Amino acid sequence: MTLMPNETRRGVLGLIGAGLAVAATPAWALDTTQAKALIQKSLDEVYAVINSGRPPAQMYREFEAIFARYADVDIIARSALGPAARAAAPAEFAAYKQAFQGYIGRKYGKRFREFIGSKIEVTGAKPVKSFFAVTSIAHLKGRSPMEVEWHVSDKSGKSRYFNIIIEGVNMLASERAEIGALLARRKGDLAALAADLQQAG
Repeated sequence: MTLMPNETRRGVLGLIGAGLAVAATPAWALDTTQAKALIQKSLDEVYAVINSGRPPAQMYREFEAIFARYADVDIIARSALGPAARAAAPAEFAAYKQAFQGYIGRKYGKRFREFIGSKIEVTGAKPVKSFFAVTSIAHLKGRSPMEVEWHVSDKSGKSRYFNIIIEGVNMLASERAEIGALLARRKGDLAALAADLQQAG
C-alpha cells in the first residue's frame, strides 16, 4: 500500500474525527451491527458538509461543531496536553480545551475539500477491553485503499470516539507531540498555549 503524505493523513484523520460518533448510547449496549450503523450515519453527516459547497470558513465551523458533539473532547484535549493537564487550574484548562476544539476544527477542516467524491466503508467492529474498535476502508481518488480504525468508549457517560488510527498514525500520539512542542515553546504557559491555538490550524 502506498504511504500517504502527512498532510493527507491529517486530512483523513480530521474527516473521520469530525464526524465519527456513536450517539448517547452506552458502548456495551451496542452490538457490532448497531455500532457500524451508527458510525456510518455519523460519517454521512460529515460528507453532507463536505459536498455542500459552503464557503470554507463556514465548513470549518460546522466541522468544529460536529467534533464538539461527537468526540470526547475532554479526553482528547487532556491526552494531547499530557502531564500539564493534571496541574492546570479548572478555568485554565477549560480555556485551553475550548481553544483546542477550535484548533482541531480549523486544522483538519482545511483538508476536507480533498475528500469530495471519496468513500469510507465501515467493515467491522469488535469489543476490545473497555471500548469498541471499529474498522473501515477509506477509498480515496488516486490513492490505494487504506484501513482506518477508531476507538469508541462510553466512559464520559456517552458513547464517543477518543482515538483514530490510520496507516499506523495514532491521533492521540500525533496531537500529543504537536501540542507538547507548542507548550514547550511557551515554556509551560498554558494561557499562552491557548492563545496560540486560537490562531493555529
